[in-house]
Amino acid sequence: MNYCKECLQPDTRPNTVFKKGVCPACNYFKKFKEVNWEERKGILFDLVEKYRNPSAQYDCIIGVSGGKDSLRQAIWIRDYLKLRPLLVSIQYPPHQLTNIGANNLSNLINRGFDVFQICPAPIVWKRLMKAGFKIFGNWAKSTELALFSGVPRLAIDLKIPLILWGENPGLQRGDLKTLGKTGFDGNNLRNMNTLSGGDFSWMLKSGFSEKDILPYKYPSKKEMLKNNIQIVYLGWFLGDWSLKNNGMISILNGLKVRDDSPSNTSDLFQTSALDEDWVVVNQLIKYLKFGFGKTTDYVNEMIRLGEISRDEAIKIVEKYDGKCSDKYIDEFCKYIEISRDEFWITVRKFSNTELFKIDRANNSISPKFKVGVGII
Repeated sequence: MNYCKECLQPDTRPNTVFKKGVCPACNYFKKFKEVNWEERKGILFDLVEKYRNPSAQYDCIIGVSGGKDSLRQAIWIRDYLKLRPLLVSIQYPPHQLTNIGANNLSNLINRGFDVFQICPAPIVWKRLMKAGFKIFGNWAKSTELALFSGVPRLAIDLKIPLILWGENPGLQRGDLKTLGKTGFDGNNLRNMNTLSGGDFSWMLKSGFSEKDILPYKYPSKKEMLKNNIQIVYLGWFLGDWSLKNNGMISILNGLKVRDDSPSNTSDLFQTSALDEDWVVVNQLIKYLKFGFGKTTDYVNEMIRLGEISRDEAIKIVEKYDGKCSDKYIDEFCKYIEISRDEFWITVRKFSNTELFKIDRANNSISPKFKVGVGII
């Protein structure tokens, strides 16, 4: 395990490659000073003009949760680009959706947006979560497929070819397989680690039918090309796009945030994944697999923006990364109907033993690495 020389990005992040000890996101950020942002916005205006359709009800689609990124996108696209967006939300089942999430989605509706909700069958959703957790140590493997696949599927059905997305995960996070023909081309989003290469055999082997898993299938390249679907990364055009800025802008526009501590969630600002709480559990498991979690993502951005030093960031990561309150673990276990002992047996099974020491006698997991340095 090696760390970026400039931030705290580890080379354990899937699909990332360092150049001379520097991660892709830091290399991308270095170019910001050279960017003519007005020129980029001009490119965006020319691009969306091709898709503006006065005879249609909507010009574009935006996938939303009601959270900081989607709220900022929706307002900016409508009020600055003067487009008519249809907002699409993949809805969590009632037991998973938080009150904050419901209120934030209502906030979008109250601000005059049309919101189309897609609600996959709750029973299948729950069973897939449990299967994903048992097989991969990743309960979100199926739900993330649905969250990403629903938007382009609806775009094809409604014949709305333009999809506006948020950040470019290749440039801004380092998931290099998602890079397209340009910095704003998002049609390779299908290759991101989250979408798992489109292998659905585990679902079928777990007793689900092709009909059951349709909402979780990302459209094929052939389908996307046939329907002229174009995904555009909006973050490439905005110099102030960041986790922190998006949160502040959205709070000013009615966003409600989580009332908790980083000691319980590893979320420094309590502004991420507000529509459900078990993402905290998923971030814990991610930390135990790859040696980094939500806190690392935050501090890396803050280092690049010059808000904190790398040494200050190390202390923050050591204090908060991988933190998850027992409350969230217990709620998750109750939902998928397993005991806490079963939970930890599965989590230990998928924990990275090169990065963590697993003491089964004392039921503890401790890092073998030093943040900012690597394996020690």
